[in-house]
Amino acid sequence: MANSAETTIFTTMTALAEQTGAINLGQGFPDEDGPRLVIDAAVDALRAGHNQYAPLPGIPALRHAIARHQRERYGIGLDPDTQVQVTFGATEALASALLALVKPGDEVAMLDPSYDSYAAVVALAGGTPKPIQLEPPHWRVELAAVEAAMSERTRVLLVNSPHNPTGHVLDEGELDILADACRRHDAVALTDEVYEHLLYDGEHIPIATRGDMAERTITVSSLGKTHSLTGWKIGWATGPAELVGAVRGVKQFLTFAGGTPLQHAAAAALDEGADEPAKLAASLEQKRDVLASGLTSAGFDVLHSSGTYFLTADARPLGYDDAVQLCERLPLEAGVVAIPLSAFTAEPADRVRPLVRFAFCKKREVLEDAIARLRAWSGA
Repeated sequence: MANSAETTIFTTMTALAEQTGAINLGQGFPDEDGPRLVIDAAVDALRAGHNQYAPLPGIPALRHAIARHQRERYGIGLDPDTQVQVTFGATEALASALLALVKPGDEVAMLDPSYDSYAAVVALAGGTPKPIQLEPPHWRVELAAVEAAMSERTRVLLVNSPHNPTGHVLDEGELDILADACRRHDAVALTDEVYEHLLYDGEHIPIATRGDMAERTITVSSLGKTHSLTGWKIGWATGPAELVGAVRGVKQFLTFAGGTPLQHAAAAALDEGADEPAKLAASLEQKRDVLASGLTSAGFDVLHSSGTYFLTADARPLGYDDAVQLCERLPLEAGVVAIPLSAFTAEPADRVRPLVRFAFCKKREVLEDAIARLRAWSGA
């Protein structure tokens, strides 16, 4: 896992893709724009003069749209003024929450593998990340792993579902294990739900809906993944007023507020474009299947993905037990960029050493080109 001062694996591999002309299936960003109605709403907002600072909490229209989304989708009631905070993407929401809550000596339990920014921000706050180890191929949360990671020093339990990088979607049983541990250790749950609508099987269940967890949960999501607008960086944090106030108190000294026209468009996305994520999920499911079939035909052993943009593949059938070395070679030899799963783990572990993450949020012809290159490289 990279520390707070290191270059991320995404920066490194994207640069390698640019240098070699390789197809980039490493970083999870789409190569197609989001819904036209949302982009048009942004243009309208620009021309209407919404080009100055937004209020620190976010513009009222977006805060109300977020509150409606949570109520209509999950039955979670929120006060748009005190329980919703708009941020520059989910990453700023997560960082603001961790910097607000974690002090030196505190521990943060998190699913492992996990998105690489989590541990870096915990380190910036002076805390210690404690991995809850998930085991392939099913990546389920197990009670023993949760108990090994949590203690009286646990301040925050950081949960991500649908889960990046594995594509696993936590079910009720797994969420209840985490919720029970959170209560017993008096920890705050911080949940990253940016892929909440990009599911191919299973159901997304916010941990805030489990029993009394709403009172101790900060829920984070964003527009970027669900509407294919990753460059907009419009995210949010919701939850109890006291916890959202803590997030707001840190955010004001990070970026204060901005992206004003995009906030107006984001409100339109959540209201008028509420059906768009389901359309995107249907398209992505087809692309997942195309890539899974192609990777299998190239010789990989492909693990199942129930959500997100990502597939994990085992390279051992091709004779590689070290995904880092393989991912360094693939751009040069096959013309394809991927990410070793070990980049998402707290420490090197045999369970993830041969595993590679591929992104399928690309045009179908791009995926087919990448598959052809990998098949030629492997001699399939």
